[in-house]
Amino acid sequence: MSQPLALWYTRCSIPTPLGVGAQLGFYRDEFAGDGIAIQSLQESSDPAQQASHFEHTLPHSFRLGGAVPPIWARARGQDTRVIAISWIDEYQAIIALPGSGIHAPKDLKGRRLGLPVRADRADRPESVDVARASALRGFLVALELAGLGQDDAQWVDIAGRKRGADASVAAPDTAVRRKHPHSYTEAALALVRGEVDAIYVKDVRGAETAHLLGAQVVVDLGFHPDSYVRINNCAPRPLTINGATLREHPELVRRFLSRVVDVGAWARRNPAQAVTQIAAETNWTEPWVRFAYGNDVHEHLGVDLSERSVRGLTVFKDFLLKHGFLKADFSIADWIEPQPLASLEQRAQSAEAVAA
Repeated sequence: MSQPLALWYTRCSIPTPLGVGAQLGFYRDEFAGDGIAIQSLQESSDPAQQASHFEHTLPHSFRLGGAVPPIWARARGQDTRVIAISWIDEYQAIIALPGSGIHAPKDLKGRRLGLPVRADRADRPESVDVARASALRGFLVALELAGLGQDDAQWVDIAGRKRGADASVAAPDTAVRRKHPHSYTEAALALVRGEVDAIYVKDVRGAETAHLLGAQVVVDLGFHPDSYVRINNCAPRPLTINGATLREHPELVRRFLSRVVDVGAWARRNPAQAVTQIAAETNWTEPWVRFAYGNDVHEHLGVDLSERSVRGLTVFKDFLLKHGFLKADFSIADWIEPQPLASLEQRAQSAEAVAA
């Protein structure tokens, strides 16, 4: 079978070993001698190719980002496989305005909790609302910490703004194509206007929002000691590949994965440079990266298929199914193909044995 002319990759504007590896040129260097082009969906202007970030329809493409889209695509029958999982904890919080009387999860009882609604939901009812799923998971976990449930709060929809609806608020184009309003613009406005009592925020953009508002952090979910509380779209994140590519070109998949794995070791050796690369990848400053992801973020740029990671992915899939974000169930265990990562680990062990 002839080799592909190009391998595609896509990631979110968040710290991922896949994205850092691209910044470092690992994939380009790996396949330069094969005549295989390495292409990023983030640099494509083709809407069909861009849609693959959520639907994973583009042949020979790797994806590492938020967990909602790949789980949703798999539930719809998309032929993908998980070859590794990344778990990088990040800032996640439920916030309220100062003076609201909401200081802890128990204070959310009876309050109006804001749930974002994707702006194009009416135009694309079949697609998944990532922000809504993330916020609902965050709120329900916060309520659970206080022994409360979904019926103990009021739920208020926060309508999103359609892209391009107000060009005056769009930021200049950057390496990560940040051309749209801030992620929490509508949620923050709803909070300030008194339309809701609390909102869910995450990553640097969420931390910025909390800082700007001088908000009360009701609960820190992102760095909670219980990993169950931290599970959301942001953690754990699966690294997926088209099933056909894995079956037809397993060695190419193994080689690409090997360079993703290399990022973890490189970051541990180069902690300061790792943060610099993450800042370049995400278009955030290094202090904000450290605040939102921890001073030890360089220690967490590896991938694995550990029991904790697989369980976390299962917990999140079950949540999405229970709350109507998926149309069908599937087995996480069957979705995972451990062989590529296992073969890399076996080779590393053999090399260590020879060196010893």
